[in-house]
Amino acid sequence: MAKNNFKNKVAIITGSSGGIGKAIAISLAKQGSKVVINGRNSERLNKTLLEIREITSEVLAVCCDVSSISGSQDLIDKTIEKFGKIDFLINNVGISMRGEIADLNPEVFKTVFDSNVLGAVYPTIPAIKHIRETKGSIVFISSLAAIHGLPFLSAYSSSKLALRAIAESLRIEESKNDVHVGLVLVGITEIEDNKQAVNFDGSMISLESRNNKKAQSKENVAKSVLKNISKRKFISVQTSLGKLNAFLHARFPLLVERILIKNIDKFNNFTK
Repeated sequence: MAKNNFKNKVAIITGSSGGIGKAIAISLAKQGSKVVINGRNSERLNKTLLEIREITSEVLAVCCDVSSISGSQDLIDKTIEKFGKIDFLINNVGISMRGEIADLNPEVFKTVFDSNVLGAVYPTIPAIKHIRETKGSIVFISSLAAIHGLPFLSAYSSSKLALRAIAESLRIEESKNDVHVGLVLVGITEIEDNKQAVNFDGSMISLESRNNKKAQSKENVAKSVLKNISKRKFISVQTSLGKLNAFLHARFPLLVERILIKNIDKFNNFTK
């Protein structure tokens, strides 16, 4: 990948104190970008800041909650104050959940949508005018779970599917301004220690670490995101299974549903 696609570009990555967001920030820093990292946990954010400073001094950490309007505005304002422009906004912040719809505390949907949908919309709105000036990119990190609603992940699947509608609307609206809008559908990815999800009753639970051959690395996800930006693609679907899922769902949705029903016990075990 040519370095000049990213050198001296200013990139905001939400939810980047760890996980995929951190991997994207590190990858961009290595490509010569000026990166703005974000998270709600100041300790984790500062730790990531120190790691990226070993790569570049052109890094800014903004501790705020992008699921709030004021937090998102603060993120954009501080980026402009520090670097004077925005080339890339990568909406990565999000949270997963577990549980059957019949058992869910209704607040689970609000919690997940606040993070996954509003946490993408709120920073995007104030960033648009700046990205128009650079003819840059706005990228939404979605999931293969958005292709077809998955059992025990209803709020998560629907929130990630909502990002597609937002991205489609934005892509049409901003076509006249030459703003690139990307949507990356991420597959099963390795899980870090202490990563949390929302349980059926609304409480937070820790997910088991996942680092095996079936799970893609965070670095591979970051590579896909940078490729999406570099080639100014719209939708990037990760993994062969994900591409097959997208193909089958578009043509044979009832077949996909039957496959999911047949394997529902596997999903139940996976999400426990």
